[in-house]
Parts: sequence; structure tokens; C-alpha cells
Amino acid sequence: MPGSFFVSLRYEKDRVIELLEEQNRHFKEQIKAADQREQQSQRLICELTSQVKQLTDAVQSLEEALTLKNGKLKKQENISRSLSKLISNESEKQIPDKPQPASETAPSRPSASPKERGNNNSKRKEHFELEEKIIEVNPDHPLFSMSLAKFMGYRDSIRYVYIPPKFIKYIYRQNIYSFNETVFSGCAPAAPFLNSQYDGSFVAGLCQLRYIYSMSVERIVNFFRENGFKLEKPTAHHLLGKTAVLFENLYEALREVVLEDPYLCCDETYHKVLVPEKNSKGKGVRKGYIWAAAAATLKLVLYFYEGGSRRQEVLFDFLKTYKGTVQSDAYAPYRKLETDQYHNITRIACLQHVKRKFLEQDKEPDARKIVEMINQLYQKEHEHRTGYQGWTIKDNLAHRKQYAPPILRKIKKKLLSLQAKPDLLPKSQMAEAINYTLSQWKAIEDIFTKGEYYLDNNLVERYNRYISLSRRNSLFFGSHKGAERGVILYSLACSCRMHGINTFEYIADVINKAAKLPPNTDRKIYRDLLPDKWKENRSRI
Repeated sequence: MPGSFFVSLRYEKDRVIELLEEQNRHFKEQIKAADQREQQSQRLICELTSQVKQLTDAVQSLEEALTLKNGKLKKQENISRSLSKLISNESEKQIPDKPQPASETAPSRPSASPKERGNNNSKRKEHFELEEKIIEVNPDHPLFSMSLAKFMGYRDSIRYVYIPPKFIKYIYRQNIYSFNETVFSGCAPAAPFLNSQYDGSFVAGLCQLRYIYSMSVERIVNFFRENGFKLEKPTAHHLLGKTAVLFENLYEALREVVLEDPYLCCDETYHKVLVPEKNSKGKGVRKGYIWAAAAATLKLVLYFYEGGSRRQEVLFDFLKTYKGTVQSDAYAPYRKLETDQYHNITRIACLQHVKRKFLEQDKEPDARKIVEMINQLYQKEHEHRTGYQGWTIKDNLAHRKQYAPPILRKIKKKLLSLQAKPDLLPKSQMAEAINYTLSQWKAIEDIFTKGEYYLDNNLVERYNRYISLSRRNSLFFGSHKGAERGVILYSLACSCRMHGINTFEYIADVINKAAKLPPNTDRKIYRDLLPDKWKENRSRI
């Protein structure tokens, strides 16, 4: 028994050892497999790390290439922009830019508004004012059948079409009948001018092109010819002259109304006039001065012409019954309005003319300082335009009383200190600018005594540009009489522009009405035909 017990015990021991060895082998195999997997993972990590590095290097290379490309594109854009500016210049001569002195306080510029284009998600203009025509466009494909197709919807594509001016020949066939031994005949609409075949719309088109778009009569004649109507140049001049004569009473009514406005902006410009007398160059052409008075309250402008003269008597004769405020530059006749002889008139100055005197000396630090202080007046004046609703003249006056006096005191103090400098030459440009400003200081201060006064005379000068454009595009007025007729039509056309009225619509309507009025018609009737009243009456319809 003991021997068999030990044999059995040895057998169990050997069995346990075999099991342990087998488990040990199994664990070693698992450890070996885990080592292999770890090695594979390490190799995979190394490969991925290498790929990441390669991709990072590629991205950096692409970024560098893209940056270089953008730089080249930007450079090319600058070159193209410079070339386009060079091409658009009137003169091909390249003049090097003058070095601009650095300003103490750079003026802030408003950001440019985005262009209203169809790309880059920019807003397109809708043009709701235009006549619309809808054209149905169906699919045009050999595999498409309209009768079997099911309508799903539509999309719109817009095209703007320009139709050149169209001339129509209306023939009013006036039928004649006999009835009860009496002859009856139809009547054609009355023409603006006696024995004329031209309608008021035709004359209005001439006036609009001549006095608003500053086309010479010769260009208008060519424009009409290209669009199918052969008009002789003398006929065009004759029609414009007849129109001015027809509007003489309307012009006189405009003169009376303008002189009733309590606030006038006055200026003068010139146009070349053909005269019989020859000048020193052997030419029968001279400057003829046209005076302008813009009624700031009523928004009407009157041009007047007295033989082309710029003498002060022309202005004084115009203002002999006037009571109110006149804004102007410092031309000598306007300065005389400040004297006691014209106690019913208050003259106020133009800050732009003052500022211009110092802008002409942009290399002088003191001149730039004066310009900056004048600009402060404009900046303060325009503060209320943002953030304020319902701003009134009374509000503006209160605003001016607050900001203007301190700035004006600084400007005057600076001017007096410059004037007192011992090295200031009496006839220098700076001395002239200082004296120009100080000599009309009272007129400058008076700008800020009312809330409705402008800081400058730009209102009337903007409309004098129509005369300037005509001066460039036309050689001259044919005579003093032609210039007088011209100022009549310029007055009405520019008054229309001040009110945003289509000049063609206005003249086409008023010319037929004026033609029906007898010469002795009361001026009150003509008053209702002036652009401001005409606009009111049209808005009620």
C-alpha cells in the first residue's frame, strides 16, 4: 500500500508539472504574439508619423506657393490699376507726384459703399420704375413634349433693353362734313408755335439735351439724324429761340419769386459770346458774364444777363428791392452789400473760398493748420446726420451755437498771430489769404446766426457747372440776344433739376399750357407753372 501511494503521488506530481509546463508554454506563446503585435503597431505608428510629416511638408509648400501667387496677383492688380489710371488721364504726360506733407490729424474717409453688382452676393438694383414685359420661354429640346409635360414652376432671368429715341409723324386728318347746310370740321391740337409742325415734346427733347446734358445744337442735330430724323441746325436754333420767347413771362414770374426768398446764394460765371466787334486777337468773341441767384428756401435758380457785363450795377439793379440774406464769395460788388447803403441785406461769406486760399499753400504748416480748423466746423456741422432723426432748423441753430464759437475763436487767434509775424511779407500768398479771411470775419460769423444757412456757396456753384459744361461743349452764344434767351431756359431747366423733376416732362407739359395763355395773363397764373408749384400739383394728381 505505501508503495502504491507513492507511485500515485509521483504520478500526480508529474501530471501537475506537465500542466504547469503546458500553461507556461501557452503564456510564452501569448507573450510572443503580443510582442509581435506591439512591433507591428510600432511599425504602423512610424509609418503614419512619416506620412503625417510628408503631408505637413506638402501643406506648408502649398501655402508658400499660394502666398507667392497671391503676391504676384496683387502686384499685377496694382500694375493694371496704374495703367488704367494712366490711360484715363487727359494728358499722357507722366508727372511725378509731389511729396505731400504729413498732416497732424489725417482726415477720416467714409468707407466706400459696395458696388451694386450681380456677383459676390452683392445687391442688384431692381428698377421697379421700368415698364415690364414678360416673355414666356418654353424648353426647346427634341426629347421634350409640351402636351405630355407637367408644369413644375419657373425661374426669371432679367435683361435690360435700350430703345433709341423714336420719332413719330402724327397726321391729324381733319374730316370735314356738311350738316344742315353748315360745314363742320375737326380741329387738330394746337401747336406751341404758330404755323409750326413741332409738338411740345419735340421742343422739350431739344431743351433737355441742350440745357441739362450740355450738348451743342450741332451734336443734337447729329444725334437726331442718327436716330432717323433729319433736323436742320437753323431750325433747331429757331425752335429754342421761340421757346425762350414763349417763356419770357414765366421767367419774369421766376424772377419775382426768387427775389421773395429770404435767403439767396449768388455767384457769376461766363460764357463766350459772338459779337460784331473784334478783339485784340482779331476775333469777334468775348466773355459774357452770367449772374446766378439760387433761392435756397424755394429751391429755384435764376440766371440773368445784361450785355455780358460783370459791373456791380448789374447786381445792384437786381437786388434793389431785395430784403434778406445773400451768400457769396468776396467779389467787390458783394462786399458792398455789407455797407449801410444796403441795410435790408445781410451778406454771409463762403467758407470754401476761405479754405481754398489756404489749400493753395499746402506746403505751409500754418496754412494746413487753418484748413484743419475749418474742417472741424464742417465735421461738427455734419455730426447730426448720423444718429439723429427729425433734425430741425431750430435744433441745428442750437447745435451751431454750441460748437461754432470756440472753433471760430481759435481760427481768428491763429490768423492774428500769423498776421503779427515780423517775417510775413505784405504781398505774400499767406498774407493775402489772412487778409481775405479777416476782412470778412463778420460775414463768416453771421453764417452761424441761423440754422438754415449753408457753410459755403456750393449750392449755386453746383448749378453754374451746367454753364461751364456748355462753355466746353459749345463755341459760343451767337449774340447777346442768344445769351439772354439761353439764361431763360437755363433758369427753368436747372430749377427743375433742383427739385428732381424730369426736364423733358416739365417743358413738354408747360410749353403747351404757356402757348394758350394770352400775353397779359396775370403773373399768378405763371407762378403755378414754375417747377416747385408744378411738382406740387403733379403730386396731387
